[in-house]
Amino acid sequence: MKEKVAIVGFGVCGRVAALMLAKHYDVHVFECDDRFTKASAGYVAAAMLAPLAESVHASTHVVDLGTESLDLWPKLLAQLETEVFFQRAGTLVVAHAQDQGAMAHFRQHLKPLENIEHKPRNIDHAALVQLEPQLSVRFTHALHLPNEGQLDNLGFYQHSYATLKKRGAHFHFDQQICPHKLDNGLFNTVVDCRGLGAKHDIKLRGVRGEVARVIAPEVHLTRPVRLMHPRYPIYIAPKPHNRFVIGATEIESDDLRPTSVRSALELLSAAYSVHSGFAEAHIEALQVGLRPATLDHEPYISKQGNVISINGLYRHGFMIAPALVKQALAHMNLSM
Repeated sequence: MKEKVAIVGFGVCGRVAALMLAKHYDVHVFECDDRFTKASAGYVAAAMLAPLAESVHASTHVVDLGTESLDLWPKLLAQLETEVFFQRAGTLVVAHAQDQGAMAHFRQHLKPLENIEHKPRNIDHAALVQLEPQLSVRFTHALHLPNEGQLDNLGFYQHSYATLKKRGAHFHFDQQICPHKLDNGLFNTVVDCRGLGAKHDIKLRGVRGEVARVIAPEVHLTRPVRLMHPRYPIYIAPKPHNRFVIGATEIESDDLRPTSVRSALELLSAAYSVHSGFAEAHIEALQVGLRPATLDHEPYISKQGNVISINGLYRHGFMIAPALVKQALAHMNLSM
C-alpha cells in the first residue's frame, strides 16, 4: 500500500508537488478554494521563466532555482495527459529612445551566470528583424536574453488537475485546513503550499500584481518582451491563439480591489507603444493577484514534524517552483 501524502494548497507549488509525488504516493489535496483556484497567484501569473531578467532584483539563490527549474518544467509538463504550451526562445528587452537610461541600468545590474548559453546579447536592427520583425518597426535594437522561457499558466492549471484526477489523486475542495492538524498519523507527510493562506503562521505580505489579458490578431510576437521604462516597466507574454498577457512587475500593496482606470491605461498604453496592433485588441480580462512574499523576498522552506512548508515565492512562482519543491521534498526523503 502506498504511503499517504497530504498537500494543502493547490496553487503552483501544490500542483508541482502533486505531480512530483503522484507516481509513488497516495496523494490527497486540500484546498480552501474550488478546483479552479482563481484566488491563487499562479492563476493570474504570466508564467514567465526568466531567471536572467529577474537577476536584476533577485538573489543568486533565486536565480539558481530559476535556472534549474527551466530544465525541470519540460519533464513536469510531459506528465500531463494534454499538451500545455511551453517555449524557451528567450526574452527580448527593449526601450524607447528617451528611456535608454532605464535600459542601461537594467543591463548593468544583470547578474553574471556561469552558463554561457544564458549570456545576454545586444541585438542590432538587422538581428531584431530576424527575431521579431514586428518589433523592428518601433525599435532599432534590443537586448536578447537567450534560453529563457514561459508556459501557459491556465493550461497548466486545467490539465494538471485533470491528469492528477485521472491518476487517482484525491481532492478536497472548499476545505480550510491547518496543515499541522493533518499531522495526526493518517498521513505520512504533509506538504504546506498555502501561499498567503499561511500568513498567520509565517511572516508574509501580499505583493499586488496586475495583468491585462487580451486577444490581438494583428500582433505577432513569438517570445516575451520587456519594455524598460522609468515609471512603469511592463512585460508582454504571448500565449496561444493570439492571446497576450500584459503586466507590471509588482506593486507594493496587499489591495485586491479591481484594477484602477489609471493602472489599466498605463498597462495598455505601454503595450500600444510597443506595437500599434494592440489598439485593436479585445480585452478578455483585467486581473489582480497577490504574491506571497517574505520580508527579505527569499523563498521559504521549513520542516516541523511531518509537515514541510514551502512559501514566499513572491513574483517568481512559476520560475522557481519546480526546483524549490524538489528541494523541499528531498528534505522529507520523498521519492519523486
